[in-house]
Amino acid sequence: MKIEGAAALITGGASGLGLAVAEMIADAGGLVGILDINEPAAREVAERLGGIALSCDVTNEHAMDAAIAELQDRSSMAFRIVMNCAGIGPAKRIVGRDGPMPLDDFAKVININLIGSFNAMRAGSAAIAQTPPLEEGERGVIISTASVAAFDGQIGQAAYSASKGGIAALTLPAARELSRFGIRVLTIAPGIMDTPMAAGLPEKVIDGLAKLAPFPNRLGTPQEFAALAQHMIENRLMNGEVVRLDGAIRLP
Repeated sequence: MKIEGAAALITGGASGLGLAVAEMIADAGGLVGILDINEPAAREVAERLGGIALSCDVTNEHAMDAAIAELQDRSSMAFRIVMNCAGIGPAKRIVGRDGPMPLDDFAKVININLIGSFNAMRAGSAAIAQTPPLEEGERGVIISTASVAAFDGQIGQAAYSASKGGIAALTLPAARELSRFGIRVLTIAPGIMDTPMAAGLPEKVIDGLAKLAPFPNRLGTPQEFAALAQHMIENRLMNGEVVRLDGAIRLP
């Protein structure tokens, strides 16, 4: 599917991986809907890229419906792409020094990462299903962001790994179900990426994690993530798959 002439919803589009994808889509001739809880940052990015700023809490059903409706109303291009990049990654042990993890802490990560991704998927696919079909009946594509933590989560990552594992597990059944509308569903599982989320970790920890990747022996870049997203959008045969983007890293 060509990106040129297509409108895209990008959750978490004001920073990190989402920002890199937004820049890629805009450069390729698409229109970007920058959906982010950080309204000033979303407006700045949308203005720079000629896109549309959309304020939304990804866990809010009605806010997501309204954001997609606004994107459709304000865009002259057909809505065909959903890119799920919004997420959080706090670390906390199941049983720590102060006792068991508060249930609300676990639920918050699941709500934002997993339920937030599904929220954009369910509302986005309903809207994309109404667009005119392209070649071979294709109407659009939905790409979510998991993590290598879905497969080799470390101590302290119970909530994060569970949320990303849920996204990975959601990919195939969603692809099977949405195929009747000509909508493809894919997931990228990045390794340790050079993003604001990683920047919150101590430099010593970042250096140690970067050295775990066999090759290249460094953090991944948001631009490399966006390049894979672009290929997924453009390659019609890619569907129902979770692709690791990690330099062959396996977390110990």
